[in-house]
Amino acid sequence: MDHPSLPGSLAPPELADRPHAWPVAASTRRWDSPFLSLRTDRIVDPAGDEHDRAVVEHRGAVAILALDENDRVLLVEQYRHPLGLRMLEIPAGVLDVDGESSRAAAVRELGEEADLAAATWEELFTLAATPGYSTEQWVLWRATGLSPLPQGERTQREAEEADLVQWWMPLDDAVDAILAGRIGDALTVAGILGEQVRRRSSHDL
Repeated sequence: MDHPSLPGSLAPPELADRPHAWPVAASTRRWDSPFLSLRTDRIVDPAGDEHDRAVVEHRGAVAILALDENDRVLLVEQYRHPLGLRMLEIPAGVLDVDGESSRAAAVRELGEEADLAAATWEELFTLAATPGYSTEQWVLWRATGLSPLPQGERTQREAEEADLVQWWMPLDDAVDAILAGRIGDALTVAGILGEQVRRRSSHDL
């Protein structure tokens, strides 16, 4: 059904992303690394016209919304060279172990970045990071029932992670920090605001 006064149609409740692909007339691999790869595709639109597109291929990743017993969310502060910033983020990492499941990767990353284990894991949702040019997708996990890892099981962090700082922030304060522009990482914003919305929806029920 059309919108009564503006361009576009009224969305049905079940509207969702859906599989769909334009034909690829040609594809050329430009660069490869263990972390990501780059190819260029020539795609054909429904009218038959061709367009060149760059595609960054990514292994996929996980992120963890870790909450303690007092409703504080774990944020890790680390240096991000492309932006020249020390950013506040929820723990996250790439699926860089062959055959590793999303949950196993989340368990590993929480241990590596926060020296923590979690008794309860819940998969929340999947995010497309930059769908205009990348295949990268993130699976967000909620981790509760937290406990410190024994000293002998902790990871020796290197490079940027060696300079990592861990902060515990009340969830409501984290929401305020996002709205004030003090937290800008997209995945962290989505995870924290998603948790807030989920709680409000549960409360309304």
